[in-house]
Amino acid sequence: MRQHLRRIIQSLSALLLNGYWYFPVSRTIYQGRLKSICSPGLNCHSCPAATTACPLGAIQNFMAGIRASLEAARYHFGFYVLGWLGIIGGLVGRMPCGWICPFGLIQDLLFKIPGRKIRIPYIFSYGPYIFLALTIFILPVWVVDAFGYGFLWFCKFICPAGTLEAGLPLLILQPTLRMMVGHLFYIKVAVLFFLITGSVLASRPFCRTVCPLGAFYSFFNRASLFQLKYHPEKCTHCELCYRDCPVDIKFYESPNDRRCIRCLVCLRESCAFGAISWEMGGLEGQSSRPKTSPVNSQ
Repeated sequence: MRQHLRRIIQSLSALLLNGYWYFPVSRTIYQGRLKSICSPGLNCHSCPAATTACPLGAIQNFMAGIRASLEAARYHFGFYVLGWLGIIGGLVGRMPCGWICPFGLIQDLLFKIPGRKIRIPYIFSYGPYIFLALTIFILPVWVVDAFGYGFLWFCKFICPAGTLEAGLPLLILQPTLRMMVGHLFYIKVAVLFFLITGSVLASRPFCRTVCPLGAFYSFFNRASLFQLKYHPEKCTHCELCYRDCPVDIKFYESPNDRRCIRCLVCLRESCAFGAISWEMGGLEGQSSRPKTSPVNSQ
């Protein structure tokens, strides 16, 4: 029932962030006022049904225009997107990854497909920081065209959410776009296929090895107002939290780990001894519900 609540919230978020249902008739993407708001999760701006903008695309646009702005002596820069993401991260850390992100929901559902499962080696958890630094901040500023404008590296060359939610649907809605399909699009389809296949075998491979947005939020996990609390006197090291964690964290070793997506499965479902609780700004919240005492469990 508790896991169902998260699924319901994930599904409602996906529907709200993609609530422009007139697109089958208009065959265009939504361009209304809501597009000035960035989605808290990864959701492609060019998805025909998207009602909000993608934060990663917005940051890349900002970075790609910095050199042209400086050359034109325009020194006023907007930090709206970074500020917006910083506020969210400061409040709840990576919680949008676990509860709101539509692409996270897709990966969760794919991982439900029965079959052999594998764990992702820890070393790959540094991948998102490399993609964040290179494709979101460095390359859009460093590599520019003759007019001083950079490129949207992550959107253009990697983003599987853009391929799934925007590229493929737009090819169906607008047949004339098919003439423009080239090698780059096929590479992006291959990236999408690889990650979809990987999502059946491993839990959230994109979030754990690639996603720059999750990397950005992760900087706030240990400092956000929302914190998960560990009570070692109640913990039996039964490892049920590790077994159920979608990103393979042993909570008793690293509470509020940078990889934690705050899905709260460990608190709400795994821990049977009350060893995990949460607090918001110093105000204590619900703890995991003890089903038995540590003594009785021995």
